[in-house]
Amino acid sequence: MVQRRRLRLLCGFLGVALACSSHALDAPTGRPVLTVTGNLGVKNAGDKAVFDMAMLAALPQHSFTTRTPWFDQPVRFTGPRLADVLNAVKAQGRQLQASAINDYHITIPADDAAKHPVILARLLNGQPMTVREKGPLFLIYPFDSAQELRTSVYYERSIWQLKALAVLP
Repeated sequence: MVQRRRLRLLCGFLGVALACSSHALDAPTGRPVLTVTGNLGVKNAGDKAVFDMAMLAALPQHSFTTRTPWFDQPVRFTGPRLADVLNAVKAQGRQLQASAINDYHITIPADDAAKHPVILARLLNGQPMTVREKGPLFLIYPFDSAQELRTSVYYERSIWQLKALAVLP
């Protein structure tokens, strides 16, 4: 009897775990701030995944302080890791095409998300970023963490006013 109860309990836990791992991405309830397209396993708006700020804030949050070419002093960035956003949509690809509100586009190797703790910053020094402050999202590398990141290659990949990511083969 005790073994049967344990087995039922274990099966219940496994069922919950499987349900959570295949959980669809909720639809945004607020203003969309990021659209992800391309080779995705999870979508919430037709053939794409759309995030509002609350959805991004619900992902694990990470922070780092770094110097950048765009600010006079080191600044603290906070937001979800790029890897977590890509995992949320089950992205599969080798490149990311990032697009900004001002139509700036840059192609980023998808493995940058695994090699570096790149974040989609939504906070600058603890405050939400306005468009004027390079927000509402800023894909940023922790430049002070490695010499290799303090080059034009990675500065160009750091895209402010990020609005979209396309996952490419």
